[in-house]
Amino acid sequence: MKGYHLGELEELVLLIVGILNQEAYGVSVAEEIKSQTGRKVNISAIHTVLNRLEEKGFLKSHMGGATEERGGRRKRLFSLSASGRAAINEVKLVRNRLYDQLPPLALDFSNG
Repeated sequence: MKGYHLGELEELVLLIVGILNQEAYGVSVAEEIKSQTGRKVNISAIHTVLNRLEEKGFLKSHMGGATEERGGRRKRLFSLSASGRAAINEVKLVRNRLYDQLPPLALDFSNG
């Protein structure tokens, strides 16, 4: 995988940040994960993964403007970097290549 070693949650967070585009911050990522997968992830875990992915160079961040809604606090907004986009593309290619190698019987769930 050309050095793109991602855990399951890291991969999921990268995909969600890409989906949210310019609106990705901790809470929105957690909400979108819940909406898309039904999986509830602790906000602390989301922040840890966002920071780790930024350290790895897969994400970029900047501080958004302060809002009354947030009591004057600013949001830290995340976006995919070129390396992040390359990582999720590579993961997709590898997964698809592996799925394509499954024998047809392995995909037949009709017999329990």
